[in-house]
Order: sequence, then structure tokens, then C-alpha cells
Amino acid sequence: MVDRHAVFVVPFFMAATLRFVSAAAQLPGVRLSVISQDPAERLPAALRQSLLGHWRIDNCFDPTKVVAATRELAARFGGVDCLFGSLEQLQVPLAEARQALGLPGLTVETANNFRDKNRMKNRLEAAGLPCARHQLAGSAAEARDFCSSSGMPVVVKPPAGAGARNTFRINSPDELSAWLRTDAPSAGQPVLLEEYLQGEEFSFDSIMIDGRVLWHSISCYQPAPLTVLENPWIQWCVLLPRDIDGAEFDPIRRAGTQALTVLGLETGMTHMEWFRRTDGSIAISEVAARPPGAQFTSLISFACDLDFYAAWPRLQVFDQFDVPERRYAAGAAYLRGMGDGPVRAVHGVAELKREFGSIIVDSYWPVVGGSQPQGYEGSGFVIYRHPETVVVEQALRRTVETVRVELS
Repeated sequence: MVDRHAVFVVPFFMAATLRFVSAAAQLPGVRLSVISQDPAERLPAALRQSLLGHWRIDNCFDPTKVVAATRELAARFGGVDCLFGSLEQLQVPLAEARQALGLPGLTVETANNFRDKNRMKNRLEAAGLPCARHQLAGSAAEARDFCSSSGMPVVVKPPAGAGARNTFRINSPDELSAWLRTDAPSAGQPVLLEEYLQGEEFSFDSIMIDGRVLWHSISCYQPAPLTVLENPWIQWCVLLPRDIDGAEFDPIRRAGTQALTVLGLETGMTHMEWFRRTDGSIAISEVAARPPGAQFTSLISFACDLDFYAAWPRLQVFDQFDVPERRYAAGAAYLRGMGDGPVRAVHGVAELKREFGSIIVDSYWPVVGGSQPQGYEGSGFVIYRHPETVVVEQALRRTVETVRVELS
């Protein structure tokens, strides 16, 4: 078999992204090159030595510059067979670059279906799939009209957001007026307005090859990320039950699979967020055509005993995936402090390790003096794995009861 020359676009050498790059570089039959904005010297030495080539550009989100860099790598190291990247914000520019280069992969139309959340929901709605009522508002008048027709609360988010960034809830007419006075949407900067879905939030992660879903995973959010963002004292948890084959998940299996087809995906990994309303009905929130973030790839790997950091690039390069058995329950607690400033103290870690150390499979404990990024992930995390879901549930519950992060 002739080795394939794969190009991985990595704007910045973040630890989570480099796990995918390192795994891709070790895949049999792959000669890996990297395009980045960071200089090659910032790569770990062993990874740098394992690469076939590297090309630095000043903007990895500019498809014309990605095209030029890919052609340079092809001229120096031989023809390029595939071009890919793991970040949400890269999916449309990479699709445009692939189109210009005549390379296979996610098309421009499909990439836009996933990236533009208003376009996505319009397509899902047209296909009769359950999703939140929504409207792209380009003026204060349009925002008021939607809030009036939909009722409050209303969720405001960017049309091409990721990870709940710049997402917030408007609960009352007074809050709506205050927002419109300071940051009203415009034709040049529209916002996506959605009904506020109440109930339990989950994810539906999947692998699709040639238009067929081969594998899926379901994760339970405890609580919804928006609730975490609104309440700084909450430490977020995610649970992957071992058994996800029950009838309670049949509706999302049907709707999720159909949604991916409607959006045009042929081959790839997806991360879908969805709600089960208080009346039992479901609604799809949004879908991304890339591996999940926030330690989800690790959680799925632990639950299935398969390294998805290697499985995803193998899927990108060879259109291959070995369907695993779900052998364990897994869960993550994200350790988060209230307030601002660096971490001043961390309490309860020793006690937690004594009680659950045997089922901790990964962790990053908050570091005194370290910073806490904005968002729901906090300044650290701990991941548990056990064959019994109830044991993981107990460990997550005790974590949020026991660990306390103090910020200065």
C-alpha cells in the first residue's frame, strides 16, 4: 500500500489539538505534514521529528493561504491526498481549500450547513426534524418581534458560535430592552435567537461513513452548559452511561441519524447537542462536523476502550473505523472556582483521591497561581471510569460536593 500524504491544519499548538496530531503522525501508512500559525519550534521535539513537513502561514483561517501552503508541501514532499483540521472555525475555510485543490472531504455546502446555525436549523425544520424555534435577527425590531412571538426566556447566540461562547439568556422585556440599548443586532452583525429549551441536555456523538451512521455515543450533561455559565458556583459534570441501547434514546437515534443526512454529511465524526423536554419530546440544539471538545474525546475513548484521538484522523485519511464495544461508563467533573483572578487554593483533592483514586483514569488538578479560563470547563477536571454507571455517578456527585477551588 502506498503511503498517503495527509496535511493537518493546526493554527495554534494547543495540548488537546496536538493529541490528534501526534496520533495522526503515528498512523501506519500516513506521511503527515502540518500547516500552522505557530512556529515549528513550539512543537514537542519528538512530534516535530515525526512530521514529513511543516509550513507556517499567518492565517490558517484564510483558504487562499491554506491552498498556497498545501501546494508548497506537495511540491516539496509529494502530492497531498487529504487536508483536514479539528477546530470548528476551520471547517468552512478547509472545505473551500479542498475545493480549490480538488481534494476529497467535507464539501463547502455541507460545511456551511454545519457551521451556520441558522441555516442548519432551517434545513432541519424543513425536513420535519425537532429543533428549537429560531430566527436570525439583523435589527432590534426583528429581535423584539421574535421575543414577542416566541415568548421568554430567549437564548441569544452567534450564528457561527462554538462551545456556548457569547451565548446568554434574556428572561424579561426589561432585559431585552437593556440588551438592545447596548448591543443591538445589525445587518452586519446579526444574532441567532432561539426559544429557551427546558429539560435535560445530552450529546449524540457519531461516526458516519458513506452516509451511514456506524457508531454513536450518548452523553448526559449535568446540568446544561448555559445553566453553568449563568451560575459561577456550579461545577459542570458529563456522564456517559454504559448502557445507551434503551428505548429512551430511540427518538434521538432516529432524529440524529436523519439530521446528519439532511445536512449532507457523508463521512466524518460529529457532535450533536440535544434536549429532552419536560414532556418527553426531544429537540436538536445544534451539530458540529468535527470531534467534540471539552474532554469528550477522552471520555468516549475511555468508555469504548478505543483511542479516538487516533481513530478520527484514520477516518479522515482512510475512511476507515473499527466499531468498538462500549465497555464502561465514564464521567468528567470540571473543577471551577467562583470569582476572578488566579487560583488561590484547592480543597478536597486528597480526600477525593482516597475515596475514588482506583477509578480515576485522567485528571488535571487546578494549580495554585494558575488562571481559570472563561467558560464552563473551569481550571481543571477529573475523569472516572467503571463498568457500573452508578459508581461513576456517585464519584461525580462526591466530586462536586468535595472539591472547592478558591480564586483570588
